[in-house]
Amino acid sequence: MNARLKALSDAGVSIWLDDLSRERLASGNLKTLVDESSIVGVTTNPTIFAAALADGERYAEQVGQLKAAGADVDEAIFELTTTDVQQACDVMLPVYEATGGVDGRVSIEVDPGAARDTDATVSIAERLWARVDRPNLLIKIPATEEGLPAIAAAISKGISVNVTLIFALERYRGVMDAYLYGLEQAAAEGRDLSTIHSVASFFVSRVDSEVDGRLPKDSPLRSKAALANARLAYAAYQEVFASDRFASLAAAGAHPQRPLWASTGVKDPDLPDTLYLTELVVAGTVNTAPEKTLQAFADHGEVTGDTVTGTAAESQQIIDELERAGISYDEVVAKLEDEGLQKFDDSWAELVQTVTDALAKA
Repeated sequence: MNARLKALSDAGVSIWLDDLSRERLASGNLKTLVDESSIVGVTTNPTIFAAALADGERYAEQVGQLKAAGADVDEAIFELTTTDVQQACDVMLPVYEATGGVDGRVSIEVDPGAARDTDATVSIAERLWARVDRPNLLIKIPATEEGLPAIAAAISKGISVNVTLIFALERYRGVMDAYLYGLEQAAAEGRDLSTIHSVASFFVSRVDSEVDGRLPKDSPLRSKAALANARLAYAAYQEVFASDRFASLAAAGAHPQRPLWASTGVKDPDLPDTLYLTELVVAGTVNTAPEKTLQAFADHGEVTGDTVTGTAAESQQIIDELERAGISYDEVVAKLEDEGLQKFDDSWAELVQTVTDALAKA
């Protein structure tokens, strides 16, 4: 077991791998990462699947079967991706059982084309949940305005959710409210709240990329916005899940919706490559990162204790200073959400093209 990653895990951070492929599954690599690198969860997205399909011969047999059965590209994507996720859930099941369902989770994303359509998002979430049919699955739903009622509806139906694409603090509060409302509805319908889990994926590095591009090269505020934003999100999480509203749900078996730090691979080569791991250490959170970032931490990452709790005032000061420097927080996070949705659409289109090509060659 790598000592540095184990130290991060021992500090209460659940380390999830932001990658999946059939090669990882068939070769035993994913299990090795669980055993040796403290990996306790997996996140996926269409770009990850597209890369895996483009590079992996292990999909050829299933692609051929799908073509022979007359599957169109949408059906093929659904079957190929849910097969991988189902198998990953099986690999992660011992972790799920050992942690009482907290970890051992594997996420799959709804079609981003439905991100602005509440009913379509709920329908896709239900279909994915039924097809994978594993207790340790998480359905990824974007935190758009239309996504909030979809999140609540999915939770109310007993579907565990990974809420993705969160940039704004106000939107994050809406996400937490949707989760609690979903739990309240689930309780009213007699569901066992202890079986429902959720994480809220707060995106990190893209905030620095956007803000730093608006700052002078010598500004002392560079590379501070992302951590400040994430730390303020954690303060909001503490507030909401210490409330009487959640206490009554917790008494009925509900779990808090853990903050998940996403987009934690460093974009700026001048920054430490482990920055968004070392500076977001706090118990009860998740950090999902690409393997390259996890390898960097395994090599030289340092855990210096809790680097989040009690930082809200300092973090708010940074946001306030950015406003005084002419950088609108609201404008930045709105732009990042729009760009994030466009990237989701682009990555889905990439996946569609990759599967189209695979079917044509089969």
